[in-house]
Parts: sequence; C-alpha cells; structure tokens
Amino acid sequence: MTYLITKWFGTFIFDKKGIENKILFPKKAEEIAKRLYKIKNGEILAEEKRLTKNFKVIVSEKRLQKLGDFKPYEKNFQAWEINPKEFGYFQDLLHQASILLTKKEVDDKLKSEDLQVIQMVNALDDLIHIFNLLSERLDSWSFIPTPIKKIKPINETYSIVNKEIKNLQKQIEVDMVNIAPNISKIAGPLIGARLISIAGGLNRVASMPASTIQILGAEKALFRYKKEGGRPPKHGVIFQHNLINKSSLKMRGKIARVLATKIAIAAKADFFTKKDISDVLNNDLEKRVKEIRNL
Repeated sequence: MTYLITKWFGTFIFDKKGIENKILFPKKAEEIAKRLYKIKNGEILAEEKRLTKNFKVIVSEKRLQKLGDFKPYEKNFQAWEINPKEFGYFQDLLHQASILLTKKEVDDKLKSEDLQVIQMVNALDDLIHIFNLLSERLDSWSFIPTPIKKIKPINETYSIVNKEIKNLQKQIEVDMVNIAPNISKIAGPLIGARLISIAGGLNRVASMPASTIQILGAEKALFRYKKEGGRPPKHGVIFQHNLINKSSLKMRGKIARVLATKIAIAAKADFFTKKDISDVLNNDLEKRVKEIRNL
C-alpha cells in the first residue's frame, strides 16, 4: 500500500519500505507560508496533485480525499517520522513562515466583509446619536430669539449628518445583500446587520440557537431579569421587524420565536452553504405567522 503525507516542507509518497517519491517546497518563508495557508483552508496543493497523478494513495487528511482513500487512523502514518533536517529544512524557516501565515490570516480577518458591516453599524449608531443631540439642541434653541447666522452652522451640520445616516443605511443594505442574502430577505438588511454586529460576526450568528438570536440586543433586560426576576425579554433587535412590532402583545413572543428560527436557518445557509433558500423560509414564515394570528 502507498501513502501520501504532507509536511510543512514538502509532500511525500511512502510505503512500508520508506519514501518512494517526494516534492520539496522552495526554501523560502513566503512560499512555505502560501502552502500552509492553502492547507489550512482545505485546498489540495499542486505538488500533491502532481505526485499522485498516476496512481491512488491512502491519505490521512480529509482535504485529500479526492486523491485517495481516506484512512486517518492507518498505523503507518504514525509509524513514519520524516525529519526536516535530513532535507536541509530547519525550524527558523518554519518560524518565519508561521509569522507570515499569521499576518495573512489577520489581514483576511480585517478584510472580512461582515466585520466591515459591524464597523458601519457602529458608525451609524454614532451618527444617530450625534443627530439626536443636534436635534435636541435645535429644539431648545428655537425657544430663544436668535439671528439665523448664529444657528446656521448647527442647521447645516444637522442636515449633513441626516444625509450621511441615509447614505450609510443604503450602503449597509447593499453590502448585506451580498454578505448575507438570506438573512437580509428574512429579517431585513438593517436588522440583519445589527444582529451580526451584536453577535460579533456572521459566523457567530450562524452558530447560535434561535433562542439566543431571538433576544440579541436585549442583554440589559435579560441581565435585569436574572438579577431581579420578573418576566424575561421576548425579543431584542428583531422587535423592529414589522411582523412583531405590528402584532398584538400576546402574539409577539410566538412570532419572535418563529422569526428567530428562520433567521437561524438563514444565517447557516449564508455562512456555510451560500445557497439562497429565502423563498422557502419566507413562505414558511408567512404560513406560521398566519397560524399564530388565527389561534
């Protein structure tokens, strides 16, 4: 039997007798970092494809299943030790490559689209806060006889902030349709963006149960309930959805549970499969809401 194994410095084919064939990676930290990055993201390396071109092998990594039989517990993988020093590769090279790999992962994280949405939601909240402060200032100032030229700068700033709020909301809506189309169609892009912002990322929303999504944004009320008792919150940010806030008080909790369930499924589709299942979810949501309202 023939086995394929990849180390940080190269990929090897071996059997019970020893190494049959190999392709060593270039002795450059940048090149090794590139390959480690691909491996970490589940990609098959060009070297691995080239080495197994003419025959099948046994592999121990899931990402290599297309190249051979996946047998992660095969004893021969543990039996063979391949020493990088024997091929002229040393730990300082691995250390340099690891630093570059970490930098690349950090850069990817910073470029993540859902993190950009979080920043936009935070900026939107800042602008809304400024807008409200300016509105209060203008209201209180209106009771005092004031020359127009004195109040003009505040009025102009007020108008600019209002315009930028609308621009930012539009941008969030556009980005959300690309990042989380299912959530956008079920919850609405702005509510969806707030859920992602509170959770800390689309991946976190996708891993949350519906019961947690239902009360995202109601952390203060939940803390108060746990500390003082009373009634637990029935909904958080999703209360802004028309299906909830335009329903009667006795129905809001049930509708919030149904909506949160659909959002949870939508988030998983957006993050894991990228499939558009919004029509199915919306149809089922409408059906369930009608049933609740007819009770």
